[in-house]
Amino acid sequence: MKIYFAGAIRGGREDQKLYYTLIDYIGTKAEVLTEHVGLDTLSMVGENNLSDHEIFKRDVNWLKSAQGVIAEVTTPSLGVGYELGIAESMHKPVLCLFRNVNNMRLSAMLQGNEKFFCKNYSSLKEAKNYIDAFLAKVSL
Repeated sequence: MKIYFAGAIRGGREDQKLYYTLIDYIGTKAEVLTEHVGLDTLSMVGENNLSDHEIFKRDVNWLKSAQGVIAEVTTPSLGVGYELGIAESMHKPVLCLFRNVNNMRLSAMLQGNEKFFCKNYSSLKEAKNYIDAFLAKVSL
């Protein structure tokens, strides 16, 4: 099974270590097409070896080939939001993980979308449980 992981890059890299941990965990159960999102070598500038257009085309192709999308959406990101819109238009199952921090609330455009599985979590263990349940559903 192929999973597209989405997390903020140009929107902010504050959660990079969390992305890495989540991607590593997902990678024990599925192929993660976007492992680079969790790398500490990737800065807010993004990838230097590809043009923006090349990144767009590659990522859309990865979305097409994925069986599902897992997005960590605590750090707001225009790119992640756009990826989720593309995934929805392709009828891909989507899990949005939102960390309970500082009384923030997830955007109603995600939380209110009944096609997305939006889960608030407080611990890594809780996020992993949501990932396991999502992957089980996607693999049916």
